[in-house]
Amino acid sequence: MKVLPFKIPKPELAALIYQVDKEAFFYDKLHQHEEIQLSYIVEGEGTLIVGDSINYYKPGDVLVIGSQVPHVFQSDQEQYQQSHMVSLFFTETSFGKTFFELEELMELQVFFNRAKQGFKVTSNHEKIIALFNDIETATKLERFIILMQLLKHVVNSDYKSLSSFIYEKNYSVVEGERLRDVFDYTMNNYHQDITLDAVANVANMTKNAFCKYFKKYTNKTYGAFLNELRIEHACKLILSKKNHTISDVAYKVGFNNISNFNRQFKKVKQETPLSFKKNNAFQ
Repeated sequence: MKVLPFKIPKPELAALIYQVDKEAFFYDKLHQHEEIQLSYIVEGEGTLIVGDSINYYKPGDVLVIGSQVPHVFQSDQEQYQQSHMVSLFFTETSFGKTFFELEELMELQVFFNRAKQGFKVTSNHEKIIALFNDIETATKLERFIILMQLLKHVVNSDYKSLSSFIYEKNYSVVEGERLRDVFDYTMNNYHQDITLDAVANVANMTKNAFCKYFKKYTNKTYGAFLNELRIEHACKLILSKKNHTISDVAYKVGFNNISNFNRQFKKVKQETPLSFKKNNAFQ
C-alpha cells in the first residue's frame, strides 16, 4: 500500500487524464500519485510544498510534479474566492512501455528527469497557456497531440526546480500520515510559537525521535522547514499592496524579534527583506 495515495479519476483504458479543479480551494492534504502532473494555474494562489521545499503558486504558473512526488497545495482564500487549475495526468508508460524511448521522442527525456524533483516553467507561458486553453474542447486524439506539443514547449523553456531532495523509497502508511499531520499543523500554525515538544506530540513521537524522523524524510531539520515556510509567507506580505512594514511582517509570520527575522530571511533568500522588496517591487 502506498502512502497517502490519491487516485486520479479516469475512464477505463484512458491513458491521458484531463482534469479541471475549480473549487474554493485545492485538495490540501499531503499526497502522491503514480501519474506525472502537468498543470496550469488559472486562478488562485497559495503555498505549494513539493518534497522538501516550500514554494508559492499564483495565476499563470505552469507546474510539473513527478510520479510519486509528495506534494500539497494550500490555497490562500484572502486574495481569491475561487481556485482554478487545469491538469493533464499521465505516466511514462501510459502510451506503451517503450513509447517515450522511441528515437523520435528522445529529446523529451529531459522532461522526465526534471519531473523527478518537480519544476515550474519560467518562460514560453503564452504558447503553453494557449495550448492548455485548447484542451477543453479537444477530442481525445487532439488532447494527445496537444500533450506532445506541450512537452516540446516545456522542454525548451526555462525552468525552476520545485524541490532539491526527494526521498525515493515509498513511505509506510503510518509514516506518510504522520508527515501529513505535521505539515497540516505547521501550515495552520506557522504564525504562532511552535515548540518541538508541540510538533512532536502531533506526530505522536518523542522529541528526539521526531527530529530524526523529520530529517530522514525531508533532508532538513524541522526548524529549517518552519523558518522557510515563514519566510515564504513573509515574501508574499512584503510584496502585497497593504504596505506592511518589515517589522509588522516579521511578527505576522511568527518571528519574535526583527533581528532573527532579518537573519533567517537572508539565510533563505540570500538578501535582506528590504533588498527583496526593492528588487521585486514591480512584479
